[in-house]
Amino acid sequence: MDEARTVSDRVRAHAIGLGAAVTIAIVDDGGHLQVLDRMDGASPMSARVAPAKASSVALFRRDSSDLMHLQEAYPAVFAQIIDAARTPIVAGGAARLIRRGGVVVGAIAIAGGSLEQDETCADVGVGSLSSAA
Repeated sequence: MDEARTVSDRVRAHAIGLGAAVTIAIVDDGGHLQVLDRMDGASPMSARVAPAKASSVALFRRDSSDLMHLQEAYPAVFAQIIDAARTPIVAGGAARLIRRGGVVVGAIAIAGGSLEQDETCADVGVGSLSSAA
């Protein structure tokens, strides 16, 4: 939990440097929210989207780009999975798995900036965790 907060602080600082106001969501391996950090000025909707993206990649064990490809390739199956999961599944950019020793331990997702800003912030978050691991 302390590490997740530290990572959120690093992502927040990076977002400020980019001139972006984002929401940072960090979840555990089961998609359960650990940290939600909505910066001043970030879209209110980003506080709903970021946790849903993070939870989705954690549950599917796929980064956002892989999850988007899965949704595009199998839309009917994906729709059934969403119905069965009874939780929001969002296949959107700027969501990354967090791995330790090859094992998924959680995920991070960013929402609220431009896609490029969100993607960069997600990379900073994962990079922060990797260097701390």
